[in-house]
Amino acid sequence: MNPPPKLTESLADRYRLERELGQGGMATVYLAEDIRHDRRVAVKVLRPELAAVIGAERFLAEIKTTANLQHPHILSLFDSGEAAGTVFYVMPYVEGENLRDRIKREHQLPVNEAVQIAREVADALQYAHEHGVIHRDIKPENILLHGGHALVADFGIALAVSRSDGGSRMTETGMSLGTPHYMSPEQAMGEREITARSDVYALGCVVYEMLTGEPPFTGATAQAIVARVVTEQPRNLTAQRHTVPPELEAAVLTALEKLPADRYASAAEFAAALTGGGPATRRLGAATARLPAATGTRRYLVPVLGALLVLVAVVAAWGWLRPEPPRPVRRYSMGIAPNAAMQRLAAGSNIALSPDGNLMVYVGPGDGGGQLWLRERDQLDATPLAGTSGALNLFFSPDGKQIGFSAGTLFDLKVIPVSGGPAVTLFQAGTGGGGGAAWSSDGWIYFDTQAGLHRIPEGGGTPEPFLPLDSASAEVGHAWPEALPGGKALLLRSRRNLDPEDFDIVAVEIASRRRHVLTKGLMARYVAPGLLVYLRADGTLVAAPFDVDKLKLTGPAVPLVEGIATKNFGAADLAISREGTLAYIPGRATGGDGSVEAVWVGRDGSAKSLDPPLKFTGSANRGLSLSPDGTRLAIDVLGTRSVDIWVKQLPSGPFSRLSFEGTNNTRPTWTADGRSVIYISNRDSSLGSLWRQQADGARPAELLLRAPAGGIQEAQLSRDGQWLVYRTTDQANRNVYAVRPGRDTAPIPILTSRFQETGISLSPDGRWLAYVSDESGQAEVYVRPFPDVASGRWQISTTGGNSPRWSHSGSELFFQNPGNDLMVAPVRGSPTFLPGEPRRLFTALSQLMPSNVVPYWDGSPDDKHFLMVRLTGADQAPGAGQIVVVDNWFEELRRKVRAGT
Repeated sequence: MNPPPKLTESLADRYRLERELGQGGMATVYLAEDIRHDRRVAVKVLRPELAAVIGAERFLAEIKTTANLQHPHILSLFDSGEAAGTVFYVMPYVEGENLRDRIKREHQLPVNEAVQIAREVADALQYAHEHGVIHRDIKPENILLHGGHALVADFGIALAVSRSDGGSRMTETGMSLGTPHYMSPEQAMGEREITARSDVYALGCVVYEMLTGEPPFTGATAQAIVARVVTEQPRNLTAQRHTVPPELEAAVLTALEKLPADRYASAAEFAAALTGGGPATRRLGAATARLPAATGTRRYLVPVLGALLVLVAVVAAWGWLRPEPPRPVRRYSMGIAPNAAMQRLAAGSNIALSPDGNLMVYVGPGDGGGQLWLRERDQLDATPLAGTSGALNLFFSPDGKQIGFSAGTLFDLKVIPVSGGPAVTLFQAGTGGGGGAAWSSDGWIYFDTQAGLHRIPEGGGTPEPFLPLDSASAEVGHAWPEALPGGKALLLRSRRNLDPEDFDIVAVEIASRRRHVLTKGLMARYVAPGLLVYLRADGTLVAAPFDVDKLKLTGPAVPLVEGIATKNFGAADLAISREGTLAYIPGRATGGDGSVEAVWVGRDGSAKSLDPPLKFTGSANRGLSLSPDGTRLAIDVLGTRSVDIWVKQLPSGPFSRLSFEGTNNTRPTWTADGRSVIYISNRDSSLGSLWRQQADGARPAELLLRAPAGGIQEAQLSRDGQWLVYRTTDQANRNVYAVRPGRDTAPIPILTSRFQETGISLSPDGRWLAYVSDESGQAEVYVRPFPDVASGRWQISTTGGNSPRWSHSGSELFFQNPGNDLMVAPVRGSPTFLPGEPRRLFTALSQLMPSNVVPYWDGSPDDKHFLMVRLTGADQAPGAGQIVVVDNWFEELRRKVRAGT
C-alpha cells in the first residue's frame, strides 16, 4: 500500500517514503530512504487517533530516553518528529524477518535456537533495565532476526505512551498498552508501577511460544485472554513437547509466575536459568516433592525409572543447552609500511575500529605524506580513502558508516563515508587542537580545541563551546574524548602540565558539564557492562570496575596489556571495538630518556648518530636550527612541565637549557652573528610572542615582537638584521607580515591572501622569500622577491612540497615532498631569479620525523650534510612497526578482572 500523500509531502525533505511494510496496534511502518544519509530506514507513524490522545510534544520528549540506548541487540532509534498531524520515529531498516514470521512458518523452533534468541533478548532487556527503561511490549513482532541474531525493536515506545497525557485515557480510544498474550498480570490489571519483572514475564511468554507454537494463554477476545493471564496457570511445556529439558521448563514457568516477587529478579538471572544456571532448580525440587508415594514392586520401579528419566534428561540437556564455550582469544600482528609507521608514531591517535569490529582504518602512505586506509578484517588488502591527506585522530560514527578525523596542522574536523565519497569539512579550525574527537549517540561530535572541548551537530552546522579549560585548576588541555552509552556523559583526558604521570581521566556530565576526576591516565575507553579501560603513562593498559550512572570507579585497577607505545601529550595508537577486538601499536612509553635522536644525514641518504648520541623528546611545534658556523644546535625539547629551548655544543659539548619562563617555547632560529637565538614563547601571552636570548644564557631574554591577535607561529630575521618576517593566523587564515625592527610601528602585509601561507624562509642575501601556499589545491613551494613580493612569483615544487630552506650559498633551495623525501632545486638569484628543475636528493629514512610547517632539519655550513631527527626506541620494541590485533579480547579482559578483584 502506498503511503498517504499528505504524509509523503510532509516528510519529503528528510525521508522518501516507498511503501508500507506493515501495521501494528499503535503504528504503521513504511520503508523509506533517508535522504541526508543515503540509507534505507523504517519510519513508524503513530496512528492519528493515538497521536491525538497522547500529544506529540509529550510523546517526543519521552522517547528521547530510549533513543540513547546503544546495544548490539537493540534496534537503534535514529530520529523522531511530528508530521501530517501525527508523530513518527525512525529506525534502521533490517532486512529479514521478525520472530512472528518464523513462528508462523515453523510453528516450533529448535530448542537450542529458541534459547539463543531468548538469551540475546534478555541481554538487551538487562541493559535497558540498568538504564531505567522498561520495554512493556515484548512480543514476537518486536523481535527482529538479522544475521542469525535477535534485535529488539520499539524499545520503550509503550513506556512513552503510558507516561504521556494519553496514558490515563487510552481506554477512551479502545486501545491498550501492550499485547494481551504477553502482558504480565500486573500490567493486565492496569497497575501504575511496572518493573523489570514485567518484561521478564513477557519474555517467558515468548520463549513458551517458541517451544510450543502458542503463547501460554489464548482466547477469543482480549478480555478472555487477560482473565486467563490473571487466574490460570500455564500448561507444562513437557506435556506438549517432550524434548524440552526439565531445567528449561522450570526456567520458563518461573518467569511466568503470577506474583512479580516469585519471578526472576532480573533478565540476566532469567538468561542464566535458561541454560541450567540460576535458581530454577528450586521449582524442579518442589515438583519432585509432590510425586505420590509408591508401594510394592512399584516402590523400586519408580525410583529406577525416575533415575533413568533424570539421566536421559540431563544428557539431553547437556547436548542441547550446554553453555557455549568461551571464544578463543587470538593475537596476531599486521605489518606497517615504514612511512606509515612513522606517521602513526609521530603524533595523534591513528588507528580505529568500527563498532562491530569488522573494519579497521589507519593512517598509511599517501601523496600527502599520509592518508586513511580502510581494511575489512576478513580481507588481506586495504583500500585508500581519497581526500584524506594529512589525516590523524580517527574515530567512527556510532553506526560504523562514517569515519571522522582531523586534518592539517590546525586539525580541521572532517568526516567521510565508509562506502566512499568526498570528505566533508565540519569545522575549519582557526586555533588548532589535536586531541581527537568522539561521535556520541546524542547526535553531537565532541572535539578538542586549544580553548577546550567544542561540539558540532553530526550533520554539520555551527560549532559551540562545550567544556572550556578550567583556569581555577590551571588546566591547559583536553584530549581523547569518549562518548559513554546513552549520550549522557563523556570521558576525556585533562592536563595541567606536560607530565604524563600527572594527567587525569575525567568523566563529564553532558547536561550539567559537571566533572568527575576518576584516576591518573592518558586515555580511557568504556567497556560494557561496567568497566573503565585506560592507559597509564608507562604504557600499561588497565581496567577498573566503573559505575556508568554514578560516574565513579568502584574497585581497584587490574593490569591487562603492557608495552603500548605512548607519545607526546598522552597520545597512543589504541582502539577497542564494541564487540571485543583490541588493536594497538606496541613500543616504548615516551620518557625522560628521549623519544627521538639527532642524526647526521649525507646527501646520499646515509645516516649516522651523533657521537655521543643526542636523545630528547620532541615538541608538537617542533623546530631546530644550526648556528651559522655549525658548532651549536638549538632545538625545542618537551619536558615534564614545559617545552623549552636547549642548546647543544657539537659534537660532544654540554646540552644546556636556554629558556626557563613560560610553558611553550618553540621553533628556535639563530641570528646571523651566532650570538643569539630567537624563538616563540608564551611567557607573556598564551598566543606566543617573539623573544631573543643570548645563546650562552648570560642575560635574560628580551621581547622582540609582541604577539598580534593571531599569535606568532614562525619567524626569521634577515642576515643583516634589517627585516623580521613572521607568520600569524588571522581568522583561520595563515598570513605573512614583515617589520623593520626599530623603524616600523605597524606590520607590513607580505602574503595575506585567502590561501594558507606557511614555511617562510629568507634567502641568505635577503632578496628572495620562499614559502608554502595551498593556492593550487595542495601545498606547493613558491619563491617571490622580497620585500616587493608583488613583482614576481615562481613555483618550485610540482607534486607537492613543504618546509623550504635555503642552502648557505644561496644556490640551492631544499624542501620536502609529501612523502618526506628531501628535494633540492638549483636556483640563480642574480641578476634575476631563475629556478631549475627539482630532484630528489634522498628518500625519507625509516623512522625519520616529518617536518611540521617549518623544517625539522638544517644543513651544515658546506651544505654536504643535514642534521635531522628520527624516532628512537620504537624500532627496538617487541612488535614495533606492526599493529597488534587481539580478537575476542573481552574474554581475557573479564577473566583478568575477575581474578584481580
